Amino acid sequence: MESILKLLALLSSGMFAGAALYLTTVEHPARMSLGASVALREFRPSYKRAAPQQAALAIVCFVCGVSLALLTQHWLWLLGGILVGSVVPFTFLFSAPTNRLLLDEAKKLDTQTLESLLAKWAALHSVRTLLSLLGFLALLWACVFHP
Repeated sequence: MESILKLLALLSSGMFAGAALYLTTVEHPARMSLGASVALREFRPSYKRAAPQQAALAIVCFVCGVSLALLTQHWLWLLGGILVGSVVPFTFLFSAPTNRLLLDEAKKLDTQTLESLLAKWAALHSVRTLLSLLGFLALLWACVFHP
């Protein structure tokens, strides 16, 4: 059981961190290079597809990290699970208001407001990326040095 939890923790954290890093460094800058209105048109379907996947990966990682910490008594599993899992409450607390504005198709946003919202989203997503990368590294460290 412990091996399966380790695999799931590493896999879910690695997938989350990799996708987050890709969004931060490649996809969002590329969409912004096309202008704010085109960026928004691409953002909406991309976000709607990514959000459930990312949430599921973060939750799986959190549950596996906590379970492994309880089984092994190694705090790095807990740290990694908490770091990756913390993106869920971070999103609800800090990113949700911006996400709601960007996803509201009935709301017509002027270019300056739209650019500002997309820049704010990018900054908030960078925090999620950093948390997930740190969590992945903690879990990788735990796996390598506390097998």
